[in-house]
Amino acid sequence: MFYEPENRNHGLPYDPFKALIVPRPIGWISSIGADGSVNLAPYSYFNAVSTVPPIVMFSSDGEKDTSRNVRETGEFCCNFVTSDLLTAMSESSAPLPYGTSEFGATGLTPVPGRLVRAPYAKEAKAVLECRVTEILRPKSHTGRQSPNIVIFGEVVGVHIADEAIRNGLVDTNAIQPMARLGYKEYARIDAAFELERPPGGGDLAKIG
Repeated sequence: MFYEPENRNHGLPYDPFKALIVPRPIGWISSIGADGSVNLAPYSYFNAVSTVPPIVMFSSDGEKDTSRNVRETGEFCCNFVTSDLLTAMSESSAPLPYGTSEFGATGLTPVPGRLVRAPYAKEAKAVLECRVTEILRPKSHTGRQSPNIVIFGEVVGVHIADEAIRNGLVDTNAIQPMARLGYKEYARIDAAFELERPPGGGDLAKIG
């Protein structure tokens, strides 16, 4: 089949775009507003975009509590979603009133960041503390502005649970990170394997 997204002429019950760009890491973003309001919400459009400096991004479908907080304070944390936190992650997506903390609603434990004011979930196997570098709205090829908001943050602090590291490496199979697929589908990564790269084509970086 072939279709044009602008015309939505795919003839399917749901747009297949998100089901094709998979798997996507989940950005479970915790933030704090200028008034001290704390928010925790999952974003399926999330990824790393730079190594030096380390920068991650997430995209909000319009203005949300998270984007409001991030604009006000310029900071956020990204909590990694593992299989044991899947239910809490899903529950944190509920549309609670601004100022109502999803930490309390999900039974998670907020811990103050070491370098940023935004708290993170104590239960997360890994957390990135971030300071905002850019906030933008993408444009179409015709120049039409999108309602989406893309937030970039430089990683200034990294927390990794001791049990997530084996033989000096993060053990993906052990922590079983979750990934977003299309529709209502998720995937659990528990069968990672190695593949040798051509000489000079590796992506393992040693910095410091």
